[in-house]
Amino acid sequence: MESLTEIPLKHILCFSHLRWDFVFQRPQHLLSRFASNAIVYFFEEPVFDALNENYLSISKRGKRVNVIVPHLKEEIDPQAVNATLTTLLDKFLLDVKMDDWAFWYYTPMAYAFTNKFKPKLIIYDCMDELSAFKFAPVELVSLEKILMEKADIVFTGGHSLYAAKKQLHPTIFPFPSSIDKEHFTKARSQKIQPDDQIDIAGPRIGFFGVIDERFDIELIRNIANERPDWQIILIGPVVKISEDILPQNSNIHYLGQKLYNELPAYLSGWDVALIPFELNESTRYISPTKTLEYLAAGVPVVSTPIYDVINPYGTNNLVHISGNSHGFIKIIESELNNPDKGEWLRKVDEFMKDLSWDNTYVNMLTQIKKVLQNKNSTSLMDNSAYV
Repeated sequence: MESLTEIPLKHILCFSHLRWDFVFQRPQHLLSRFASNAIVYFFEEPVFDALNENYLSISKRGKRVNVIVPHLKEEIDPQAVNATLTTLLDKFLLDVKMDDWAFWYYTPMAYAFTNKFKPKLIIYDCMDELSAFKFAPVELVSLEKILMEKADIVFTGGHSLYAAKKQLHPTIFPFPSSIDKEHFTKARSQKIQPDDQIDIAGPRIGFFGVIDERFDIELIRNIANERPDWQIILIGPVVKISEDILPQNSNIHYLGQKLYNELPAYLSGWDVALIPFELNESTRYISPTKTLEYLAAGVPVVSTPIYDVINPYGTNNLVHISGNSHGFIKIIESELNNPDKGEWLRKVDEFMKDLSWDNTYVNMLTQIKKVLQNKNSTSLMDNSAYV
């Protein structure tokens, strides 16, 4: 595997709207790999619990990943918050030369308090259309526009997001969700069920992920009502919506958030896996990481018609697509009555043979190197004008 030591980039400071210890997904997969050769600092959004002075707490997640959490006194004014964050960053980066640093953004909101700094490279990994999410700050769109102008390179989390933004930056590349195959294929041979799932009689229909405004609550309710003998297992935190609106059928089981390492064991006991997202602005450009994780586990998948699931998974007959509960039920019934999944699994494995987060990392790194080489060449040309 190529090494970051071949280029002048030894530190990555990442600004994220997601917390490292939340659901393990794209940021964690990628930055843990970049940490093989660079020191990674993962800068989270602030928590307002400081009693006397504002400060940064730094804790390790592995040898070269450091999670930074700003602890602030309660401040209502966003401008004051940003000013405080800039001050804390000033102290953190005191006497640091930025010629071997990259700033990696998952949220454009962070540019408001980092715009004074001049790192060697600015990377924007646009994994979602955050402006379409519930409670998105109104200034997010304008800050993304500025970040797009300042970024040296932009990645997108899927092809539909790339199509929507490709005209906004000259150096932009689509990198859809990938897969840790070795981890999730464990589900194919797993025998022992988790304690909170073992007594749930089948058939088991499952979902893992964040349960939020994207989640199609009525779809789940309708399936549970129509097939009370099916057991629907929902794994993941409930955020941005009230738990009171979730269906409480006796055949729906909310098992809460699980560790990444635990997921294959749960998948091993499922007959069918779900991607039950509503079709709305917040799901228009998503590329669910769980699609490949379900497939690697060898579990048949039914999804609502999300663009980046239809293409490529639906068009390659790897994932079933339906837009309503009647279609979901019909497909699930068909899968429950299908004893031979060998040919489908062979197609799944063939499709995934070259997919991995390791390959995504290497391909991203290749594009980063090209940008750095171009910047260095331009700098040399500029300097030669004064010789």
